[in-house]
Amino acid sequence: MELPGRLYCVLLGLIALVSRAMPTPVPPLSTVKPTVSPQQGLKYLQKFGYLSTGTSQAGGLQAQGNLNKAIRQFQRFAHINITGELDEATLEMMTKERCGVPDIVGTANSARKRRYAIQGSRWRKHDLTYRISAYTQDLPAFEVESAVEKAFQVWAKHTPLTFTRIYWGRPDLDVKFSVGEHGDGNPFDGAGGELAHAFFPQYGGDAHFDDGETWTVRTPGGTDLFIVAAHEFGHSLGLGHSDVRGSLMAPFYQGYTPAFTLPPDDVEGIQNLYGVADIDRPSPHPRPRPPSNDVDVPDYDARGTVDPTTCSGHLDAITRTKNGSTYAFAGEFFWRLNDIGPDPGYPMRIHDIWGVVGPIDAALFWPSTGKTYLIKGERYWRFTNAVLDEGYPASMERFRGVPTNVDAAFEWGRNGKTYFIKGNQYWRYSKGWGVDDGYPQPLSVWTGLPDRIDAAFQWKNGKTYFFQGGRYWRFDDDNLRVAESDPQYPRSTAEWWLGCPIQHEPDWVGSQDGQAPGTDSTDQPADGAEDQRVNGLTGGSGASRASWRAGLTSLCVLLSLWLSRTIQNTH
Repeated sequence: MELPGRLYCVLLGLIALVSRAMPTPVPPLSTVKPTVSPQQGLKYLQKFGYLSTGTSQAGGLQAQGNLNKAIRQFQRFAHINITGELDEATLEMMTKERCGVPDIVGTANSARKRRYAIQGSRWRKHDLTYRISAYTQDLPAFEVESAVEKAFQVWAKHTPLTFTRIYWGRPDLDVKFSVGEHGDGNPFDGAGGELAHAFFPQYGGDAHFDDGETWTVRTPGGTDLFIVAAHEFGHSLGLGHSDVRGSLMAPFYQGYTPAFTLPPDDVEGIQNLYGVADIDRPSPHPRPRPPSNDVDVPDYDARGTVDPTTCSGHLDAITRTKNGSTYAFAGEFFWRLNDIGPDPGYPMRIHDIWGVVGPIDAALFWPSTGKTYLIKGERYWRFTNAVLDEGYPASMERFRGVPTNVDAAFEWGRNGKTYFIKGNQYWRYSKGWGVDDGYPQPLSVWTGLPDRIDAAFQWKNGKTYFFQGGRYWRFDDDNLRVAESDPQYPRSTAEWWLGCPIQHEPDWVGSQDGQAPGTDSTDQPADGAEDQRVNGLTGGSGASRASWRAGLTSLCVLLSLWLSRTIQNTH
């Protein structure tokens, strides 16, 4: 039931007066420590990269050995007693506030060459822009802006990097506060636990902060925004987590730190990526670093060890599965991808694992059902993770109105609709219904894409990617065109997705507006296509009503505080 505006204010005023008259209860002290169960501990190890998905269900001595090794790696990162067991100290450590980015990215059995961790991608320019697109209500806007700027300067001080805030348009780095599911496939968990996460440069560099926390500045209470932001921006610039005690890039929250200075481990890591600032240049004989004996921690900089058959960059299909894995398909082979390239042991033959003879035409993942589809010719196979569902393969006729021999398929995050591409046309499909009226449409509606597509999918960050002939494009769902970024799109699939070494600077890096060479930048959607592309989105009335209520609430709170203080002054 909607309350009239006046009654709404009166009720808030009465609540304020009553709360002033009643004593504030003192919360009881508790000695109970938060813990996690062993099963939750296994999920924790999987989530943060120590253990591959499915290990906990596997049997045998090898699986147990992998589990013990994963636990030891976590214990080393956490600087607790290394037992290889999920003991009380280990489970308790898993309750600590931390960053949501995985600790282990890539090969889990190679020796790391440095204590600082380089994820594998970096920005190719030094002048970066950022925008704060959503604020927390815990702090005044100017405090948020000041803390964010100060956090960027932590990294700028030791490198040639500059960070400029913009107020509209697409920045290099988007900073926002959100709660729960917020569109990138990594929902926040509320107070405690994961405080924030960020994407590495190859995935856009955006940084998201859990607004379920109580954000503070310059005080030991709450969660210090500056120190968390400085850590997340390290990820945005290409640094992974460090296992050095006291490092800013260590995964666990360190709390408010007066007079913070960037530790040497982090300085060396960021300068390895971007070089040093003029005032930071060392003497000709820098101090040598002692070798590391941590042979179980992965090498984040081992991009030159990729199987050469991987590096053609051409993909027939790419998709996700219910357990969060990403799979890329080319010819008779497929790869499982992590954030910097293929997992160890890949490529494998498609038929050996999926039961389908390669090559395939397309792949599709529906997040709402957790089902993954491989499509070839007139048939498709449906999977839960990589396990074939009973009753498949089935005829493509079940996708009413969709042609056979499609080139690509994906669900678009903007409207939840499914799109099939064949040649220079695309079909929009509604689940349980069929192809929508008015389709097919020309592919040129998707401004900036080439006239043919080999593969497409929505990744875990909620963004849509298109692949063609060894190159890929990221689509800007807000502006309905290929995203603007530096380096521009298209980019090399082999380098950015398959972890292949950089052989040379591609010719297409300098193309304008992120388009493929020869693509007409004046292409516009067909008549009525704009309405079709946003069909299914929520209208503006709900947002307007929420904004009105938020403003009214703020006004009423101020009125309540004034009434309360007036009554207090009369006593």
